[in-house]
Amino acid sequence: MYWSWFKSGCALGGCFLLAVLLIKPIGVSTQFVIFDGILANTFSQALVVEDKEAKSGYASSNPYLNKSGGKYAKAVANPFNYSFLFVVFMFVGGFLGRLSQKGAKIAQMPDYHQANFGGAKTTRYALAFVGGILVLWGARLAGGCTSGHMMSGMMQTSMSGYVFALSAFAAAVPVAMLVYKK
Repeated sequence: MYWSWFKSGCALGGCFLLAVLLIKPIGVSTQFVIFDGILANTFSQALVVEDKEAKSGYASSNPYLNKSGGKYAKAVANPFNYSFLFVVFMFVGGFLGRLSQKGAKIAQMPDYHQANFGGAKTTRYALAFVGGILVLWGARLAGGCTSGHMMSGMMQTSMSGYVFALSAFAAAVPVAMLVYKK
């Protein structure tokens, strides 16, 4: 059984509200940079080092990881923190959600996609992968993702959250209309 868009939206809003009230606002795109740092640090132990003079106790030769007194360098050195585990469990939750749909017919290929791009699953997955890369690249250019800027930002009445949301939809709607010609 699928949840309606309304039920899903309320559940998502409730999760964001609980996160803001209990821990901190949700934002995930930075954690992909942290993951890259963890991988790079595996091959170059000099990427992140302990530094007693740094605000966080860690420093990095990478300027991005060294931001905010080595805050991200510390996250690379000690990745088992709330933000990183949140992202890991997003994948686990998605997998468990998919398992809970056992027996349900799930449309891997929506009709509008087939009408515009054909029925090849490889095309569908390739487009989704490229789209994901573009979204993540844009999130890093914007200094945060839609969950951080738009969802958490708007919930906290941040002007940048509203500007980001307007900008995202101002770009996404015409692109969708162009791509799907409907």
